[in-house]
Amino acid sequence: MSPHRPNLPLRTAVVGTGSIARGSHLPALAAVAAEGSVEIVAVVDVAEEAARAAAEEFSVPGAFTDLDTMLGEVRPDLVVLCTPPSLHREQAVAALRTGAHVWCEKPPCPSLADYDAVTAAAERGPGAPTAAFVFQHRFGSGARHVRELLREGAFGRPLVAHCQTTWYRGADYYAVPWRGRWDTEGGGPAMGHGIHQNDLLLDLLGPWREIRAMAARLVHDVQTEDVSTAQVRFASGAVATVVNSVLSPDEVSRIRIDCELATVELTHLYGYRNADWRITPAPGVPARTARAWNDFGPDEPSSHLAQLRALVADIRAGTPHPTGGEGGRGIVEFTAALYKSAFTDATVRAGEISPDDPFYAAMHGGEPDRLPVGAREEEQAA
Repeated sequence: MSPHRPNLPLRTAVVGTGSIARGSHLPALAAVAAEGSVEIVAVVDVAEEAARAAAEEFSVPGAFTDLDTMLGEVRPDLVVLCTPPSLHREQAVAALRTGAHVWCEKPPCPSLADYDAVTAAAERGPGAPTAAFVFQHRFGSGARHVRELLREGAFGRPLVAHCQTTWYRGADYYAVPWRGRWDTEGGGPAMGHGIHQNDLLLDLLGPWREIRAMAARLVHDVQTEDVSTAQVRFASGAVATVVNSVLSPDEVSRIRIDCELATVELTHLYGYRNADWRITPAPGVPARTARAWNDFGPDEPSSHLAQLRALVADIRAGTPHPTGGEGGRGIVEFTAALYKSAFTDATVRAGEISPDDPFYAAMHGGEPDRLPVGAREEEQAA
């Protein structure tokens, strides 16, 4: 298939002008526009005042309140979706059908079924546009350096890993109507918060084989969980623990991978620089080798800007972007498996969730009002 490759600059529209758009996407697009690779031609928001304010702030010529109207009048090359997850499938498919490429905020979609529908729309024939998703932590220089060393086998076999997203969100966060609900947010911290670190873990360690998880709703008055833990076995044989929380006042994001010859650690919060990584050699590793491992080169922080530059380059080259298609599906399947394991009290294996599985259509497995297994058992015992 020959991907759709428009000329530069890519005429780009942003859909949704909330905090993620104005804080991350529009500034990144403005930076790349200054480099001549994109041109921001339109913004869309259901609130006309918000659309006009964003257009004025970023000097965008078009402000719209309706996606279809914008697509028909502007015909952009790239559509950036900064809307709630429940809208991603419909909006992505609409943009793809007009021939626009799509870059969509996380979480990609509320379910595997929705994700596969977007992928199908992006693979409908020769010259079809592409759909990719925001997983910016894959694109910093630190992750790139460590990924290359792991794939070369420089550290020996990966053995034990820990992936931690322990953040804090108060009642004001969940006052936004679409948050904390399965039908609009798609899940709790496993879906909307830890997904970045979990995606980076999968990117570094490769395919996972099985997962055993627990989830609970301990504090917030929401449908979804507010904390989850999991044990994961990878195809390589490595084992990992995963923690996702919005109950943790001391906030941190962390990945640690213990290999035969080194421990790799990343500690940050919402984005990293090279200095946030540390590689500790095992006894007997030559000092020269350890110094080379810790030379990360020029510092490119993980950011929307770093991924956007890579995305534009891939669109121009006709190269599949790493977070589209199967490259983006892995973390959605992993998240669905985490929920299935937590809610069924069973080990879930990679590839197990097929279209006839209730967890394929929804992360809650068809029971949006269910409590996590542990909490339900405690209530019944009481």
